Amino acid sequence: MNQQQPSALSLYGKDITALASQNKLEPVIGRHEEISRAIQILSRKTKNNPILIGEPGVGKTAIVEGLATRIIKNDVPIGLKNKRLIELDMGLLIAGAKYRGEFEERLKAVLDEISQAQGNIILFIDEIHTLVGAGKSDGAMDAANLLKPMLARGELHCIGATTLSEYKLYIEKDAALQRRFQNVLVSESSVEDTISILRGLKSRFETFHGVTILDEALVSAAKFSDRYIADRFLPDKAIDCVDEACATIRVALDSSPKVLDNTRRDLMQLEIELQALISEQQKSNEERIKALKELIFRQKTNLIQLEDKVKTEKGQITQLQSLKSSLEQAKIESEQAKEKGFYEKAARLDYETIPQLQKDIEYLHDSIKLEVYQDKVDKNLIAQIVASWTGISVDTIIQQGENKVLNLKNLLLSDIIGQNEAIEKVTNVIYRAKAQLSRVDKPLGSFLFLGATGVGKTALAKSLTKHLFDHEKHMIRLDMSEYMESHSVSKLIGSPPGYIGYEEGGQLTSLVKQHPYSVVLFDEVEKAHPQVLNILLQILDEGHCHDSKGFKVSFKNTIIMLTSNIGSAYLLDNEMFNPTLAMNQLKSTLKPELLNRLDEIVIFNPLTMEHAKAIVQKSCSFTQDKLKEKGISLDINDDVYTWIAQKTFSQEYGARAIERGVVQYIENPCSLLILQGYKEQFKAIVKNDELLIEPVSNNIKEDINQ
Repeated sequence: MNQQQPSALSLYGKDITALASQNKLEPVIGRHEEISRAIQILSRKTKNNPILIGEPGVGKTAIVEGLATRIIKNDVPIGLKNKRLIELDMGLLIAGAKYRGEFEERLKAVLDEISQAQGNIILFIDEIHTLVGAGKSDGAMDAANLLKPMLARGELHCIGATTLSEYKLYIEKDAALQRRFQNVLVSESSVEDTISILRGLKSRFETFHGVTILDEALVSAAKFSDRYIADRFLPDKAIDCVDEACATIRVALDSSPKVLDNTRRDLMQLEIELQALISEQQKSNEERIKALKELIFRQKTNLIQLEDKVKTEKGQITQLQSLKSSLEQAKIESEQAKEKGFYEKAARLDYETIPQLQKDIEYLHDSIKLEVYQDKVDKNLIAQIVASWTGISVDTIIQQGENKVLNLKNLLLSDIIGQNEAIEKVTNVIYRAKAQLSRVDKPLGSFLFLGATGVGKTALAKSLTKHLFDHEKHMIRLDMSEYMESHSVSKLIGSPPGYIGYEEGGQLTSLVKQHPYSVVLFDEVEKAHPQVLNILLQILDEGHCHDSKGFKVSFKNTIIMLTSNIGSAYLLDNEMFNPTLAMNQLKSTLKPELLNRLDEIVIFNPLTMEHAKAIVQKSCSFTQDKLKEKGISLDINDDVYTWIAQKTFSQEYGARAIERGVVQYIENPCSLLILQGYKEQFKAIVKNDELLIEPVSNNIKEDINQ
């Protein structure tokens, strides 16, 4: 008996309208303009082929699914009613086509079936740029050339989808193919639109994962992903965030709770200890054995109660999930009944079944008091997901770090000595950014630090990184003395196409892509070539730049810091301190368009002897902390701080000379005493204008060879 051969469209295509009729597609929220534009193009007599162009994840395929849903609901013009929307799978079409002409034969069979349908089929090709060159070999045509005749005659209704970069690379170069399509640009969703989309998908996610999603989680997913995930697009990244958060809760629900595992483990350890003591058969162990038996009894009772609680909670969660699934199914059946004209069934579902299910869900939801499990996706969990993707701390994301930001000024003042005005200017800019009163498309802050060497410019950048971004490793430091040539710009953003290093990317753009939440320090900016500084103009003004491959790199979560020694001769000491002359020299060195884009130009004051003494004290406290870790205390009196400050401080070298002095006069002698075997307590004293580090009289000397 001859079996009927499956059609080419069923082999290599997927009927989207059939999926829509079975309610297997996700609901499409918004995108009315794009769907209407696609319908308008499809209704034309000629060149009636829309091509959806947009970045990955903006919702191009969702627009086609929305169109399929409209066709099923008859919410389209007469010319599109009862059409079938079929997605062609280019991978299936090419896979296994070993012999010459086999691919063309398959594609021709598909096109013949479409032609026989007499305009009743609309073909959707996702990643339509793959048509160009697909199946091409010596003496054969590619897929694009096979489609062109039918597209030209209007026999083929086709919807394409591709990204902007791939459209330019493949479609634009083939003018004959390009002119047969009409562009529909699909832009990224706004945060507000994304929240609406997430609310529309909420019930589907809840039913699939068996969890409860709070509205605050949906709002947070849209806002956090927009703020902190720069290399992907809305709504895709927000949807992924919610999906992963739901999956996290689901995995936890399906696994044994940690508290139950810990209780079982503790019980096992107690039983092992009991068996070991019993096997020893010693009278001295009797009290401990008795105590262990009582402890094991309590632990077993606790375990039984805990297991009962786990079983009860899991049963309640399963029941709630079952009710939600029933509610979702009832809504689907109601929609289908209305479409088919079964209004009595639809009314029964809408006014009896669905309200009763909603009432049952609400009652069960209020009665469940979970202690062991968590079944809710909330703001904190969304923050944890975003933190795991980006490396940013959870506190920073959920803005619980507000107290840390408010305390930022005090933290910086404790780290940096003698620069109160500079710290005031920096923190004011950060406060504005955190309060979202400054432009959101710019970096969080941009500063130029002017001052003599060793006054604390780089130290302030490090301290700000540590307190704002939790660790000094989040500082990207670029020494501009390495960028003195005009071609050095390629080191920042990557080499142009065709040059060595094109695939490696730029030092700046690559690091910011990996660490989007960081301080970017351009050290000694006056040494860089002017063309290198031109890159900064776009970063400071627009909050982004493009690397050599054309990828957009966002700087809106960074703080840009430039340090310079320009005019340092006028900022060296209090007698010659003249900020006006230093600013004049700065303006004559750097372009006004660069200076004009900075939030603050911060001038650092010269250090005084009083500041030097405070720096000595601070450096010595670090040394004391290191010795304390070894169990050694070091006593230092005020005379020692004064002596080191007087010996080491100079306006010319600043704090670095002081820190070297602490190493020379404190750390070196302490190291020698430790190696000689002394421990526990040292003291630093000034005697005859000499600084001595001595072990105290009752100090115990260890045999170092022991």
